[in-house]
Amino acid sequence: MGVTDFGNVPGRVRSLPRIKIELGQSWLRQRHWSPFHWLLVGSATLVAALILLVPAYLLLRIGGAWTEAWETLAQPRTLEILGNTVGLAVAVTAASILIAVPLAWLTTSTDLPGKRFWAVVVALPLVVPSYVAAYLFASILTPKGLLQQMLYPFFGIERLPNFYGFPGAFMVLTLVSYPFIFLTVRSALKKMDPALVEAARSLGLSPWRAFWRVTLPYLRPSITAGGLLVMLYTLRDFGAVTMLQYSTFTRIIYNRYQGYRLDVAAAMALVLVVVTAVILYLEQRSQGKARYARVSIGVARAQTPAKLGRWRWLGLGFTGLLSFWALLVPAFGLAYWFWRGLRQDWVVKNLGVAQTNVESLLTLLEPAWNSLSASLLGAGLAMLLALPIAILVVRHPGRLSRLFERLTYASFALPGIVVALAFVFFGANYASSLYQTLPMLLAAYVILFIPQAVGAQRSSLLQVSANLEEAAQSLGQRPSTIFRRITLPLVKPGMLAGGALVFLTCMKELPATLILSPLGFSTLSAQIWTNIGEAFFARAAAPTLLLLLLSSIPLAWMTLREKE
Repeated sequence: MGVTDFGNVPGRVRSLPRIKIELGQSWLRQRHWSPFHWLLVGSATLVAALILLVPAYLLLRIGGAWTEAWETLAQPRTLEILGNTVGLAVAVTAASILIAVPLAWLTTSTDLPGKRFWAVVVALPLVVPSYVAAYLFASILTPKGLLQQMLYPFFGIERLPNFYGFPGAFMVLTLVSYPFIFLTVRSALKKMDPALVEAARSLGLSPWRAFWRVTLPYLRPSITAGGLLVMLYTLRDFGAVTMLQYSTFTRIIYNRYQGYRLDVAAAMALVLVVVTAVILYLEQRSQGKARYARVSIGVARAQTPAKLGRWRWLGLGFTGLLSFWALLVPAFGLAYWFWRGLRQDWVVKNLGVAQTNVESLLTLLEPAWNSLSASLLGAGLAMLLALPIAILVVRHPGRLSRLFERLTYASFALPGIVVALAFVFFGANYASSLYQTLPMLLAAYVILFIPQAVGAQRSSLLQVSANLEEAAQSLGQRPSTIFRRITLPLVKPGMLAGGALVFLTCMKELPATLILSPLGFSTLSAQIWTNIGEAFFARAAAPTLLLLLLSSIPLAWMTLREKE
């Protein structure tokens, strides 16, 4: 090689970093966008436009009533309710993390006996609507409830401690919402490369220190995503706080709407949006720019379960005690009410004036089909529309992508009744052809629950190295081909987990379903709420059992199909 030829080498070497930088840059800064990139931004923009309809409605509703709204917000009672709302959300989120992370580790990374069974059991509380759980626990644990009646003949206990207010709301919401964190953390643990922990152990770290130094930082995106869902779910919950008589923003907003004080209700809903924005900002600051992908050469090996030894009995005790409170106690209450309904119907039937609960089960077939079809369609739409947002946030970070993500999470904190009334307003005035149709109901489901899909997909995508996509791009592959052959297969577990979460939440959704459902479109949740509202909980037992059964099947299937 001559001097002239050798002199060309440094030029080539200097060009390599420039190529790497161009591949790592966001395509949002590129001059030419591909159709695939336009599709991503267009889909995310559609979701953002639907979400922005809600604050637009709130601003229009407040209109010329700013003075009255401000006077209401400035009252000490409003500040007290704000403290109740935020305090409950923080307490439920913290308790859910403390419960869910050990459960995910025990059912994934240890030799816990029957861990696949326990993985299904501890996830099942997610299918229980908060208003059902609240009523069941209240009927058992209130001062004069079923538990007091059972204890009185043996111990002479005449009254149990008060269950209403913060204690009851905290317990019920924690038991029905911790599976959000459990499912996301468990999904991350199953994809974790055991070589990471083994490397830490080889450096002299104890199992406990290896967990804190390696495993827990790896799980940080999943814990954050799941914790954010729990916090937003608590902020927007209406059923549990209403049943248990604890004053939060959602309960007050509903009361204001019931009293036709729509302007004040809209102002309080805006406060809830501001609270959500603050929480999202704090979550963003805590998340930072960290990435948690495996970048080592080779294929990750299957995990070797950690030996619990004598601690397995403590693990079994923990999972068993939680399952007892989260499932067996409300199941006992539901069985009692179902039996009571059957007994009452037997007495009434002998009088010749009514049919039995068993016969009336046939009338639940249509509501069951309506609930299944609407929930499946809503989950499918949410999965598809969440994927572009997750890709933008993880692979192409910037102001626009962060805006899309924050808007989706902000919508999750909105009460269902606010979203429903916003759609009624715009549908009646600007889209009459869509008013009281199934597409409008599905659009409301997407707005309310798309953060569940975005969080799961983002968590999954964060653990996929961008080097794979960049390598394919350097080989001349088109963005659509890279997405179809590399990104989509790797993100599929997160998509399925997010879709399952959306399906379960759609099955339980009440205010939006009641207001936006087409005429004659009855669902199981509507049947349950109607009977509970009329103090006929024995009649609500049958649709409740059917709702829980239909919701449990896909959740159990999703858990059991995972490879150990």
